[in-house]
Amino acid sequence: MSSLPLKPAPVTLTGPTIALLPMRPEPYAPRLHELTNGSAIELLGQSVPAYDPDELVWRYLFGGPFETYAWLRAYLADQTDAPDRRCLAIWHNAADQPVGVFNLASNSPANRRIELGGIALSPIVQGTGVLAECTYLALAHCFDLGYHRVEWKCDNRNERSKRAALRLGFTAEGVQDQHMIVKGQRRDTAWFRMLADEWPRISRARTSDN
Repeated sequence: MSSLPLKPAPVTLTGPTIALLPMRPEPYAPRLHELTNGSAIELLGQSVPAYDPDELVWRYLFGGPFETYAWLRAYLADQTDAPDRRCLAIWHNAADQPVGVFNLASNSPANRRIELGGIALSPIVQGTGVLAECTYLALAHCFDLGYHRVEWKCDNRNERSKRAALRLGFTAEGVQDQHMIVKGQRRDTAWFRMLADEWPRISRARTSDN
């Protein structure tokens, strides 16, 4: 079995609506800030009125909301430079611009285990199928590389993330109480996973649904 690096290799994964591209804090941060800072958004004939960026985007992530794009750029740079993750930009093909952030994280190559996390989506693409497309592109990539287990973890209060994990085919494994400190608060973490031998069935079901 070939070895895998601690830092996942750069990759471009392309789907019909989005592509996952290696994150570039510059020039992506300014547009990502515009799309996640609470200001009203218009994109491809769709619009979102002014909103609470903490509630809709950043509340359960390790950073944000960000008052300036420079603060967001620093956050993205930290993720990009982390030794055990690959930070990816969610690129909207039709809009030709980034609309979110996606990470291959907490990589444990010796154990063939990796996590999909640090996901931030602009409200303009929430509920449009972008999250599912990102997730299935990343799952196919990880299992093709030889990973045995892909994890999805979130704050146990994050009901949207927990519902998404189940909808996408992950299995709930329980809650680890007081697992970590996030933004100065103790976090109980809900754990979900998908195994390599489950992926063919889930992938086929996804294809048949489309």
